[in-house]
Amino acid sequence: MTQYDLVGIGNALVDIVTQSDDAFLAKHGLAKGGMMLIDPDRAAHLYSELATAKESSGGSCGNTMAGFVSLGGAGAYIGKVRNDQFGDVFRHDMNAIGVSFTTPAVDLGPGTGLCLVMVTPDAQRTMCTFLGAAADLTVADIEADVVKAAQVTYLEGYLFDPPAAQQAFVAAAELAHSADRKVAMTLSDSFCVERHRDAFRAMVEDHIDILFANETEILTLYEVDKFDDALQAVRGHCEVACLTRSEKGSVVLSGEDVHVIDSEPVDSVLDTTGAGDLFAAGFLYGYTHGRSLAESARIGSVASAEVIGHYGARPETDLAALVKQRLG
Repeated sequence: MTQYDLVGIGNALVDIVTQSDDAFLAKHGLAKGGMMLIDPDRAAHLYSELATAKESSGGSCGNTMAGFVSLGGAGAYIGKVRNDQFGDVFRHDMNAIGVSFTTPAVDLGPGTGLCLVMVTPDAQRTMCTFLGAAADLTVADIEADVVKAAQVTYLEGYLFDPPAAQQAFVAAAELAHSADRKVAMTLSDSFCVERHRDAFRAMVEDHIDILFANETEILTLYEVDKFDDALQAVRGHCEVACLTRSEKGSVVLSGEDVHVIDSEPVDSVLDTTGAGDLFAAGFLYGYTHGRSLAESARIGSVASAEVIGHYGARPETDLAALVKQRLG
């Protein structure tokens, strides 16, 4: 059995990115800069009217895995796609970047999930997401051999809405712990946390070793107004809490130890999409390769700074070389 540093479990979505204009958005009633969930009929209609587009594997966890392998880690991915054109795109793209993706495609049910990204000349990104097959992940889709072969299993909070996916997360965590492995999770979205606060808290307290959250998400999880109060609330509920604070950097909490890490300098911030995903990639790379918590967070900061310096949620630079240049 191949050994992995990290296996990610998340929403398997194909990103379809195209140049657009205000007239197209107005024609289809799309709010510029927004993100909305759409049904399969609307996804098919919008796709048919798009200009030339770039299609590639996406999703929050997919972005993390892309960053992780760019740093030199050995990664695998578990997610649900349909046996269709976009399922083939997702599988080929993940394997092409070096992430092992062997989850069998399904022959029935919704098509492969899509995220249609329309970029206007003012660099605004308007997104329409059809979750499709990705949202139907169940316990049966969790590949036990893959989970047990990974140092860390990483769970994407965006996938937490369906009850079956919550059960799949618990099953994956129990499999990992049965093999003496670690489990990490990102909260992903404050609105999702608000919808499932009690379930998220139970997940963190009972199954998670390493938690990732931005400031808004951790405040929402513990229903507090101040970051320091959230810091105290999460203390003791997991081994490590990695809390990102945008330009303020990050705070890593482990027991009584608190590490405050400055953000990396950037020439300009063009697109914050994927910043948290890449921080997780960098931290988990350091963590699985024997770095200290503070060093791991610094790698996360370097990876995050790279992705916000250009459009798109995947690294465009060799992150391993960039980390070596910045951190030695």
